[in-house]
Amino acid sequence: MSFTDFDEAMMRRALQLADEAAAVGEVPVGAVVVVDGVIVGEGRNRRELDRDPLAHAEVLAVAAASKRLDRWRLFGSTLYVTLEPCFMCAGALVNARVDRLVFGAFDPKAGAVGSLANVCVDSRLNHRLVVESGLLADDCSAVLKAFFRARRTKAKDTP
Repeated sequence: MSFTDFDEAMMRRALQLADEAAAVGEVPVGAVVVVDGVIVGEGRNRRELDRDPLAHAEVLAVAAASKRLDRWRLFGSTLYVTLEPCFMCAGALVNARVDRLVFGAFDPKAGAVGSLANVCVDSRLNHRLVVESGLLADDCSAVLKAFFRARRTKAKDTP
């Protein structure tokens, strides 16, 4: 797969959002929705802050894009996210009619776009996305590994 400089810039923005999530104790995942070369929605994990199981980066980015564009069908959009979407998020992308998904790191425990399932390309669904994976995968994975390493260390040091 060949990614453009623009793709890389958008994933770097998603990584910035992931860093913001980590800084407040959230699992570091960031997402950006782009239409016609313009960011129309951003999100970072907020489950702990909002006490909301639905507050995943992708869902928040899609909701922000829908609000900004004043439509729920996000035809013509690309979502960039640092981690392979889970079942809920993959379903949201299908339902929002996102055209393209670009993600960084695979999620072998919960990923639904290649790891455990292939929701975004399932021919039984009414919409399918172009899926491209592995953009800045090492950087995306490193943010997650550092976050969970720090969390384990903190838990080990707590009496």
